[in-house]
Amino acid sequence: MNCIILEKPHAQSLLRDMVNMVPYFHLVSYCSSVFDAYEILRRQKIDIIFVDTTLSKVSGTDFIKSLENKPLFVFVSDQPELAVEGYNLNALDFLLKPLRFDRFLKTANKAYELGSKEFKKAEIPADFEQQDTGPKTILVKTDYKTILIKLNNILYIEGLKDYIKIYTKENSKPVITLNSLKRLQQNLPAEKFSRVHKSYIVGLDHINAINKTQVMIKDKFIPIGESYRSVFSQKMEELRI
Repeated sequence: MNCIILEKPHAQSLLRDMVNMVPYFHLVSYCSSVFDAYEILRRQKIDIIFVDTTLSKVSGTDFIKSLENKPLFVFVSDQPELAVEGYNLNALDFLLKPLRFDRFLKTANKAYELGSKEFKKAEIPADFEQQDTGPKTILVKTDYKTILIKLNNILYIEGLKDYIKIYTKENSKPVITLNSLKRLQQNLPAEKFSRVHKSYIVGLDHINAINKTQVMIKDKFIPIGESYRSVFSQKMEELRI
């Protein structure tokens, strides 16, 4: 998603760093003048604007009001009382300073999901009945960075106390992150993944073979726990042809 930042010069660096940490954001430009922002919008397609509400000369809210064809926009402010006005203008979100990356990431996810839906609307014929298939990716924090993992690339997930290992088709080494299987399972589509053991979640599309006590994915044999066998077997029956 193409982004621009419209922010006071002394406050731009933190927001730039946050935008650059998100893999599906491309920072096109950053500026402190609404007139520079107008020029960028005239020359290039922008998907989302991060705009300070309290710019000098022309406020961020007045700038947004002046746009005829608005991209997604997020207000950034140190004045919480402006949040109501922001939402009345249909802002995607209102980020209160001082900015925190965990809060920013929630906004980024919201923008990504909404942007993806708009892209699909533009590409798919109007008479095509589209089903909502849920999220296609997850964001995982590892090694001081946040990476995007496609759900259909996940082979299986292994839990190790406070950490999990995510094994994918693309990489020989797993992605290791601080999380729990229970928490992650809540964010995975149940029709695509199943908990088969207290330490394992498997991607149903990648199962090569099954017996009474094990699931095979590639060359890995994964145990089936007694307490998970019934639910897992039911899912397998639904997939049987």
